[in-house]
Amino acid sequence: MKTTSFESHKRELMQNPRFRAEYERLEPEFNLAKQIIELRIKNKMTQTELAKKAGTNQVVISRIESGNANPTFDSMKKISNAFDKKLEIKMV
Repeated sequence: MKTTSFESHKRELMQNPRFRAEYERLEPEFNLAKQIIELRIKNKMTQTELAKKAGTNQVVISRIESGNANPTFDSMKKISNAFDKKLEIKMV
């Protein structure tokens, strides 16, 4: 059985223009989810603990982390505050 790394598989998939377009369309959501997951793990927090600190519930955190939510600006401020981080949004 051939083993393929994620990055090599991703490079292969990115050759497909439709896949590339969809990947680029969803990239901001995935980056946001990745940042939240990384901060939560770094701070040794469960989704439930983060939700409590952010004044929401675990289901909301789970949906954001899985990319299945469109969090409001207010929600993101609460989550960033739960990590003692400043929320910064940029257009580049």
